[in-house]
Amino acid sequence: MNTSNTSLTPTAPDQRVFTGLSMASLWFSLGVGLLVIQVGAYLVPAMGTQEAFLAILAGSVLGSALLAWTAKLGCDSGLSSAGLMHHVYGPGFARLPVMLNIFQLVGWTTFELVIMRDGTNAILLKALGTSIHPFWSTLLWGAVLVALMTGSMLTLVRKFVSRVGLPLVILSLLWLTWHFVGVLQLQGVDAFLSRSGTGEMGMLSAIDLVIAMPVSWLPLVADYARHAKSSSSTFKGTWIGYAVANAWCYGLGVLVVSVSAPDTDLVSALLIAQGGLLALGLILLDEIDNAYGDVHSSAVSAHSLKPAFSIRTLGMGVAVLCTALAMVLPMHELEPFLLMLSSVFIPLYGVIMGRMGLGQAHQSLNSVNYSAALIWLVGIAIFHAAAQFAPEYGSTLPSLAFTFLLSWLTREKV
Repeated sequence: MNTSNTSLTPTAPDQRVFTGLSMASLWFSLGVGLLVIQVGAYLVPAMGTQEAFLAILAGSVLGSALLAWTAKLGCDSGLSSAGLMHHVYGPGFARLPVMLNIFQLVGWTTFELVIMRDGTNAILLKALGTSIHPFWSTLLWGAVLVALMTGSMLTLVRKFVSRVGLPLVILSLLWLTWHFVGVLQLQGVDAFLSRSGTGEMGMLSAIDLVIAMPVSWLPLVADYARHAKSSSSTFKGTWIGYAVANAWCYGLGVLVVSVSAPDTDLVSALLIAQGGLLALGLILLDEIDNAYGDVHSSAVSAHSLKPAFSIRTLGMGVAVLCTALAMVLPMHELEPFLLMLSSVFIPLYGVIMGRMGLGQAHQSLNSVNYSAALIWLVGIAIFHAAAQFAPEYGSTLPSLAFTFLLSWLTREKV
């Protein structure tokens, strides 16, 4: 058994192998997904077309900048996400957010397996007129995930994601975009661009919805960025890679829902597109790296709590657990709970960026850093209060701004 806690110690120089291109490829791939396209579809008809695209651009640039900033912290320090939490909150208190992170990552991995299962059956139904039992499709994807966890994360990112997965997913997005732009031209581009919204969603709340995707990766990004060679290229690669993918998928969601018949679900709209079966299949295949990313990070966090077990062993165990949960839990009904749980990590990282983001800060030598813990808890309250009483302003930005500013003002400089 491994007794060294590699999750809480800086990455060794020989493990720093990622270039800026590696990070851009990884985060472009992780930024693409059926869920992202579907969330993009929520922007219309609540907003007008031009307003929706403006919100997508602003939210993608800003949200991806926050993700890249956290990636830079991971690269500069060589610490994992769990390591950053220990550094800022103290080793005693940090166990709470670390365990919450493991819990949410298990939930999101399970949800990804359900998405892949449902997508697989939809493709089979379209292509062959039949489907397989959900048990077997879930087991299939679960087995793929377990197999991936037996290998090296560094090799997977450099060899498969960058060289194979990225070109395929770009081709699928290009094909779907070309198809739906063609449909749009038949229906009228001018009418599409001049269409007004119902006014149900304001600009700030729309930007908040777009930011939600990149900031959902904040608790994971350092687990990969700690293996990067250069702080500058890590920041640029993460920012550009995720911003492009996020904006593209949100924009595609707006386009698909705008040209499709009312009440047509996203998967069905993609399937009936020319070549949509193949394109959807490639995007579905790309979902596996999202699940892999969640499992790897949950294993890194679990290793910080139980260093006697290796990251690889823990990752395989998490993959098996998530496969079993996907077979028995109603994950579509549990999605709102997962979204609520994810909200606690936005102010959590607001504190981390405030304490470490503008120059190195003192590591917490006490078991609990009470000021950091208190700011985080107040930030959670602000997030949910904003959603309840001022939804037109969004929740993410107010919570992040408060926790970052107060943490920066109260930090002890080195």
